[in-house]
Order: sequence, then C-alpha cells, then structure tokens
Amino acid sequence: MIFAPRIQERLDALAAITAEPGAITRFYLTPEQARAEALVAGWMREAGMSVRHDAVGNLIGRLEGSEPGAPALVVGSHLDTVRNAGRYDGPLGVITGIACVEALARDGIRLPHALEVVAFADEEGVRFAATLTGSNAFAGRLDPAALRATDADGTTVAEAMRAYGLDPAATASAARRPDEILGYMELHIEQGPMLEKAGLPVGVVTAISGASRLEFTLTGEAGHAGTVAMNERRDALAGAAECVLAIEARCRDEAHLVGTVGRMHVHPGVGNTIAGLVRFSLDLRAPDDAQRLAALADIRAACTEIAERRRLDLGVEPMHEAAAVPCDPGLTTLIRDAIIAEGLPVLALPSGAGHDGMAVAAIAPIAMVFVRCRGGISHNPAEFASLPDIEAGARVLFSAIKGFAADRHGL
Repeated sequence: MIFAPRIQERLDALAAITAEPGAITRFYLTPEQARAEALVAGWMREAGMSVRHDAVGNLIGRLEGSEPGAPALVVGSHLDTVRNAGRYDGPLGVITGIACVEALARDGIRLPHALEVVAFADEEGVRFAATLTGSNAFAGRLDPAALRATDADGTTVAEAMRAYGLDPAATASAARRPDEILGYMELHIEQGPMLEKAGLPVGVVTAISGASRLEFTLTGEAGHAGTVAMNERRDALAGAAECVLAIEARCRDEAHLVGTVGRMHVHPGVGNTIAGLVRFSLDLRAPDDAQRLAALADIRAACTEIAERRRLDLGVEPMHEAAAVPCDPGLTTLIRDAIIAEGLPVLALPSGAGHDGMAVAAIAPIAMVFVRCRGGISHNPAEFASLPDIEAGARVLFSAIKGFAADRHGL
C-alpha cells in the first residue's frame, strides 16, 4: 500500500490530541484545536506546502503549480470533532489530501494550477452550536451574528477568537473569490451502511442532503395522575408521542428521506403529574429539496391534526434550513473514472450528513469521495475504516486530482 499506512499513523497521532482522556474531543478555538493544527501544519510543510491560517482559523496548505499565483483546486475537510468522537470523520480527508501532495512530488508531477489542502474550522459546531463556521467564512457566507453565539460557559465566538489570537473584526478577509477556486473535492467516510452492504470500499456522492430543523411545542394541561380521567386529559406527552410516530411513519418507506426526533423536554417532568407542555426537535433531511419540503408539509399537517384531536395547542419554530447541494457533474465524472480505473464498480449515493462542501459550493463546483466505514458507524469511538479501504479512497482522490489537471490542460 502506498498511502494508507502513513495516513493511519497520522490519524492515530491526531487522535491522541483530546480534551478528554480516553476519548477524542476537539472543539473550535481550544488548545486541542491549536495542537492538532500545529501537527498538521508541520506535515503540510514537510510535503512542500506554504502554510497559513485565515481570519477564522482555517488551516490552509498551498502547493503552487507551474504558474505561481494561479487559481487552486482545493481538497480538504475538518479537524474538529464531536464529543467522544471517532478518528476518521474529518481528519481522514485532510490527511489524505496531504498524502496526495506528497504523491505528486514522489511521481515528479507539477500541476499547472495550485493545489490547496484546507482543514476547515468548526465543521461540527459543537462548542457554539453553529456548524460550518470555517467553510462559510471561506465562501464569504459567514453571518456576523454568528460571532455573538455563546458556549456553555457564556463565552462568545468573538471572545474565544481573541483569546485564540484571531481578530473577529477581520473575519470577512477569510472569504475567497470564485475566480481563486477551481473546484473542491472532499474525501470522507460514508457515515452510513450502503458501501458496506454493496461490498465496495469507495463510492461517489451525488448530492449533500438539505436539512430542515424545527422545534415543536405542544401545550396541554398539567394535572394529577390519579384524579384526572383518561378521556378528560390534555396530555402533551401523549400527543408528542403520537407526533413522533407520525414522523417515523412518514419517513420510513421513502428512499433517502430521514426524519429524527432527537431531543424532548417534558414539563413539569414529574412522575405523578400529567405533562402540560412538551417541546421536541425535528431533523428532516433529503437530497432533493422538493422531497424534503413535501414531507415537512405532511408532518406539520399530521401534527396539527393530532393536536386538534387531543385539544392541545401546537407551536412550530423553524431553527435551521439548508438547501440540498448537488455535486458537480464534471468533478463527479473524474471520481467515477478514477473508481473504474481501480477496477471497481461505481456506487453513486447521496450524503445524509452535512459537509464543508455545502458552504464551498457557493463559490466553486464540489465533489466527494466516500470511503466505507464499518457498520456505518460514525460520531462514535467505534468509527473505523480499514487500511485497504483508506488506500482505495486515497488512490481515487489522487487520480481525480491528476484527471482534473489533464482535463483542463491536456496533461
């Protein structure tokens, strides 16, 4: 294997940088992020790249092509994690990008354009509950209001940036112009089971799913568990349970549509009292916006009917809305061709998870390579990709990078 052992060695080194012993936890603008970026910056320099941080903390390694200052093809992902994470989600894409730069030098290839490897800051958004901070800034889409978000200790993003050595007043300078970026490719573990079910190490992504996140509030009437007759109750929790099952039923049998209720608050939350108020979350995703919005309309109608029948008041508050992002046909064809060149069938599939490419797509065409992960498990210490699968993913990405240059410049 040419790529995988060194990639795995570096992933293991990154996994040792954590805020929680025995787990992998790295949040935005923390000492752990700084240590991880310093390590990766060193690998970038060893590969022959110039290295810098932009105004929001994105780590950017750049390999100039035969025309200095030319626009860049960008590859990358992120180094931040969820709490108690696995070691592949994010870092695999960054480290594989560096490995591809090293392979260009090994093979004596000088691209006509620049190649940048970017480790985006705060893709997961755990500390400040705002995802894609770095890639939104990179694409010129960062809302200044995001700098007022606070973490669990009440520290704002702006305050944390200052403590980290960044200037929050300069965040606009992180934006890249569309004429600077030729395209963006990201290699990532699938975070799902489809490649494993197909018996394939890699696949090509068709689109990144759009997402709707909402908070539903059902208000009934709290009452004594022993004295209020069942047919007299305005039980908000019973109504919420029915809504959750209606969401599951609506999403269960439609391909690529997923709906999740992951959080519920019950008030007063006492064992001998009927619930008077319940709030619950909905995360609804699909690679096709029309599909997602039709499902959302059906879910709202079903929850409205349930509330009316149970004599409950229903409130619905949108929390987040992101359109689906299709992958670029040209870049996707390069990845397909690279997979075929490896002697593999091509499995094309959407990504149900969000990625930095969703933001970068505002300024450049994007494409993604998926690598099989065991059991489809991610955001979990059990997250795992085998060396042969990592090797296959790296070979595909490297071939696609070379194919991009050949397509544009006849190399």
